[in-house]
Amino acid sequence: MSLNTTIRRLPDQAAVPARPKRRVYDSVADLIADPDNPTPMIRLSERFLSTPDFDVYVKLERNNPFGSIKDRTALYLLNGLQLKEGQVLAEPTAGNTGIALAALANAQGTRIELALPDGTPEEKKALLRFLGAELLEVEDELCPLFPTEGARGVVKSMVESAAYNGKYVSPNQYENVLNVEAHYRTTGPEIWNQTEGRIDFFFAAFGTCGTITGVARYLKEQNPDIKVIGVEPKSRGHTLSGIKKVSNLPPEHQPKILDYSLIDDIIEVEDRDAYRAGIRLARTEGIMVGPTTGALLHAAEITGATHSGTAVVISPDDATKYISAYSKWLDEEQEDP
Repeated sequence: MSLNTTIRRLPDQAAVPARPKRRVYDSVADLIADPDNPTPMIRLSERFLSTPDFDVYVKLERNNPFGSIKDRTALYLLNGLQLKEGQVLAEPTAGNTGIALAALANAQGTRIELALPDGTPEEKKALLRFLGAELLEVEDELCPLFPTEGARGVVKSMVESAAYNGKYVSPNQYENVLNVEAHYRTTGPEIWNQTEGRIDFFFAAFGTCGTITGVARYLKEQNPDIKVIGVEPKSRGHTLSGIKKVSNLPPEHQPKILDYSLIDDIIEVEDRDAYRAGIRLARTEGIMVGPTTGALLHAAEITGATHSGTAVVISPDDATKYISAYSKWLDEEQEDP
């Protein structure tokens, strides 16, 4: 009786994939994305998009350790500060930058106080309390016209008041060039590398404008023909946390770090379209994103209806911080399917 045996040959040594590096770090800050450890991108399918000649990739910034693209910004802002003993960080925030700053401040043993609009989603407020940040809730629009009022005005007065004798230091994400630098050094190169340079359109929201300026600057240095599309809410009285309307602002109120020369087009998006796009993405692709991502996806669909090419959409965070905001649209869906 013979025994038939299949002999498996081992691959040549050169073909054996290298073992993954031990993922052991000295600090949670080391988990923040960079070109050697990029956040992932996912190509959307026809289940979501009906634009066969327009490929859309979503870059998932929720994979940063504190859940958003602002982790990158916060790291650069803090690295640029030289705090004296006893000084306290103070910053206006719509939530994501504050969450990242609070976590990083905790990791280095620094106190932090944050001013935020009272319209900030409850989930973000709860996360900030969980991190131990002292919160100053301010009657403020999510999209204020005057940068010296509301949350920004409160922090400005804390930093500049002689009564506090230099107690408070603000990284000032709205005017600090390190906000731009973070995305020029990390987010932009990641997108270029992940697409292997095959990118025709880049979509980002106007917020502090560090992301869109930094990424756009890097990408256009690689290929000036890349089109950069900025997305803003249709009206100033919107409910999209972290995104701002910049069109038609007088010069003194325009974002200080936004380089308008890098922007090829601006698309306005209604709240309804942003939230519904976010819900539809979850139900067609299983990707759970915040409403700002929904606004960008809606803008990408508009562009894809008349253009061809490859687009990258920044997804700043995920849906978990906005479930209460989504609930209105989910309830409406039940009433009017």
